[in-house]
Amino acid sequence: MSEREKSAQTSEKPGPPSEEANKPSATEAVVQLGQTSVPSAESHIFCLTIIGQIEGHLILPPQNKTTKYEHVIPQLIAAEQNPKIEGLLVVLNTVGGDVEAGLAIAEMISSLSKPTVTLVLGGGHSIGVPIAVSANASFIAETATMTIHPIRMNGLVIGVPQTFDYLEKMQERVTRFVTRHSNVSEQTFKELMFKTGELTRDIGTTVIGQDAVKHGLIDAVGGVGEALGELNRRIRERRLSGEGANGE
Repeated sequence: MSEREKSAQTSEKPGPPSEEANKPSATEAVVQLGQTSVPSAESHIFCLTIIGQIEGHLILPPQNKTTKYEHVIPQLIAAEQNPKIEGLLVVLNTVGGDVEAGLAIAEMISSLSKPTVTLVLGGGHSIGVPIAVSANASFIAETATMTIHPIRMNGLVIGVPQTFDYLEKMQERVTRFVTRHSNVSEQTFKELMFKTGELTRDIGTTVIGQDAVKHGLIDAVGGVGEALGELNRRIRERRLSGEGANGE
């Protein structure tokens, strides 16, 4: 076999797939995670969307729009570790969902070292309330709503005192988190939670836009522009404080 034939055969052999080929397309990222990596590569702000129902340890029916906590947690850790990401914007339009999964996401957001801002669009109901108040600053659209009600249990419920103690402890976890990360008092939050007569098939209260600010749940009424403006302001302050520390 001549040298020319050998070189032709070598050139025809497929090489290892490139990194670009292994990367998921922007469309796949949107379908799987509701997140596209195209803007995040060019922006210093990471946008996390919490939509539909927050899925916990049980898989919800396929027709439900869900936010899976096993998708959200790695994204938050990656945002914290990536030096190019300087801030996090969390956009919520959720009906709530699994209590422990929602609290886990809220705790992760509140423990990030980078500036964080949340924006409630459409709705931030049920366990979406702790997530909405978990950031450094929170905004709500004028027409957005937040439903505050007691937690529930699914499946087998045993009618013993231990069950009611467990429910009470779960409720206290949510109440403590919300009151610690917002300006609402525990008394006001519980009054909203246990109010009767407002929800036709439930106990609780639905607050709209300015009412959420009035009660101290959310910091201000605003949209994307206001939320990004506040986040960029906090990023600039962090840069200045970091430069000052480095200069010293």
